[in-house]
Amino acid sequence: MSLARRSLMEIAAARFGWRRAYGDTTQVDALLTEQTETAYAAAADHTQLATAKNDDELAVQPGVLDVRGRVLADVLYLEGVLAGARNRGLPPELIERLEDAVDHGHELTVLLADTVRTTAAAHAAN
Repeated sequence: MSLARRSLMEIAAARFGWRRAYGDTTQVDALLTEQTETAYAAAADHTQLATAKNDDELAVQPGVLDVRGRVLADVLYLEGVLAGARNRGLPPELIERLEDAVDHGHELTVLLADTVRTTAAAHAAN
């Protein structure tokens, strides 16, 4: 959605990270597309910076630790969303998807922790 077509509330919501609920799958798909496009637009900058900066094992470690911390915090928040969905008796399909997302998130945190350990082990081996 272009800046000219966005309401002041939508601009403020985007700026402060607020999210609203969308009852229309077309709106959800548009938001998901926008999120994806924004992430991929920033990816080129991230790749350039990471390539210049990550010249040895220990240089990689802080970035991976940062990502793991943010993923873990988000997964734990998502566990709360899941608990709320279960407690309110929301549709089983929704609960199943949330469970899958939480499980996947925890798997990702384990993989990231293993990556951090590998950076230290690789450095110690040199």
